[in-house]
Amino acid sequence: MISGTTRVADLLRQAATRLAEAGVPSPRTDAELLVAHAARASRADVQRAALLGRTLDALVGGAGAPGANAIGDDVAGAGERVVDAGSDGLGPLVEDVLARRAAREPLQHITGLAPFRRTELAVGPGVFVPRPETEAVAEVALEEARAVVRRSGSALVVDLCTGSGAIALAIADEVPGAQVHAVELDADAYAWARRNVEAAAVLPRAGGAVRLVRGDARTALAELDGRCDVVVSNPPYVPSDAVPRDPEVAHHDPEVALYGLGPDGLEVPRGVAAAAARLLAPGGLFVMEHAEVQAEDARRLLEACGFADVRTVADLTGRDRMAVGRCGGGVSGDPRGGPAGSRRAVSRPGAVGDCGA
Repeated sequence: MISGTTRVADLLRQAATRLAEAGVPSPRTDAELLVAHAARASRADVQRAALLGRTLDALVGGAGAPGANAIGDDVAGAGERVVDAGSDGLGPLVEDVLARRAAREPLQHITGLAPFRRTELAVGPGVFVPRPETEAVAEVALEEARAVVRRSGSALVVDLCTGSGAIALAIADEVPGAQVHAVELDADAYAWARRNVEAAAVLPRAGGAVRLVRGDARTALAELDGRCDVVVSNPPYVPSDAVPRDPEVAHHDPEVALYGLGPDGLEVPRGVAAAAARLLAPGGLFVMEHAEVQAEDARRLLEACGFADVRTVADLTGRDRMAVGRCGGGVSGDPRGGPAGSRRAVSRPGAVGDCGA
């Protein structure tokens, strides 16, 4: 229990100690975010109150509204509760959210929000919480989409196994001229993605909207076969006999979003790669996340699907976390291959695997 303190600095110190004892990897950061969530304030408000020696009453009374660019501002987070003004109303809620986090419930499930690049996504039970390392996967796809837009004025991008919609929404947000299609099969994840796509559609933004499709990644979007410039995916890839170490992952992320099936965990990624080969125009780029230990197998997987210039790309921590390849038949540096703007349909053999049940 948090002792009876009214000073924000004292509360944060006690909260961080409690979370550290529970094994939370970033106790101080999580403490600040949880207090901010309870007070309906920003993390900056909490940090400022702690530095200035302010009380909880002052924090609740002076907290500013959340940032207007967050998707979560238009779609309330799953863990959000209304707080009565004053520290008497705030204290029990702080205790509640700290207890949940100390029990290793994901921070994002408690706040209902997950940051991803320039925005925040609504998340909760039933959908994979987007990770910082996936931002690097999105960056590779973004850079390719930007290059295509510079050359041709538009880019056709597909996100397979979209989950919460994180990658698709990032591309739509950051690449004006990109036409983004996102595919998800699992009903729970699809509901979260739809929530985020609908929230993003009402925000002023530089990019465009996302077309969300519920379907099997192996067969979805047949009308786009051979026309796409970029296909990106963060598919399930954990081997069936592997158990994630972090309780937040093992006990809270949906299994359908984790396990890639087969002894190597790559049965679903094989199906995704085959679909990417079907969808891409000659020279189009495929980007797929995988586990660090799967780098060599992932390269072989892409090569077996006919991709050229296959390579492994590291994330921001230097770990090998994505496979990248170009659809055969194009010229490297010209994703469409052949004359500018031309696209021709291609057919590829199918493969087993999908994005969930």
